Amino acid sequence: QVRLVESGGGLVQPGESLRLSCAASGRIFGANTMGWYRQVPGKQRELVATITSAANTSYSDSVKGRFTISRDKDQRMVSLQMNSLKPEDTAVYYCYWGDGVDYWGKGTLVIVSS
Repeated sequence: QVRLVESGGGLVQPGESLRLSCAASGRIFGANTMGWYRQVPGKQRELVATITSAANTSYSDSVKGRFTISRDKDQRMVSLQMNSLKPEDTAVYYCYWGDGVDYWGKGTLVIVSS
């Protein structure tokens, strides 16, 4: 089992920045992928960004150039630096861990509004 706890959500104005963090605990070993997905009511959960244990990253087109994903050396923390936030970035952001089994955090709400 892997437990994921997100932090860092909140209310910001358009153009501002926010940093999300996710701490992983439990069965942490082997090749894996951590990342962030987001969901708004009535829509499917969508990929935001992922990073593998080999530090390979991927981003959705909607956040490329604005968001940066990173993880610490012991592979237990993943962060998402979100710059130039837009109202359409408003969503619940979920931390993800995948190693053949998918694990999800409970989510943290990000609201971008003036």
